[in-house]
Amino acid sequence: MKLTFQDYISIKIHKTDLNLTSYIKTKLEPYNLAPEQNLVMMLLWEEDGLTQNQVAEKLNKDKTNIARMASNLEKKGFIKRCKCPDDGRSQKLYLTPCGKKLSEKVIPLADKFNEKVCKDFSKEELLELERLLSKINRNVQELV
Repeated sequence: MKLTFQDYISIKIHKTDLNLTSYIKTKLEPYNLAPEQNLVMMLLWEEDGLTQNQVAEKLNKDKTNIARMASNLEKKGFIKRCKCPDDGRSQKLYLTPCGKKLSEKVIPLADKFNEKVCKDFSKEELLELERLLSKINRNVQELV
């Protein structure tokens, strides 16, 4: 049986990702924060002082992309980069007072967004969705 455009799971996931990203982009605009930059900030709000490599690993992004995002976040005054004392090639990312304060606005926004997105899902359904997405990610990694 030949699949139609709408039958591909990758197309369905892509459309969902576009919808999620488009919505959150408009909500983050007043805070001068792009969705990808927000991911870095969310990690730092959980654990300040991560290295750029740790951020890249947690977000599954290449190091150059993270370095560029860190540079932009630094220019905006949200973070500062410092060389690691034990490894001069590595940089640690620290929140500035402005970056810490930003969490008071963005984390409630992210929580509300997550609540809306997960509305009408049971805890079991969310666990199943997480399991299925992990399975897809593992399958894709096998292709690489």
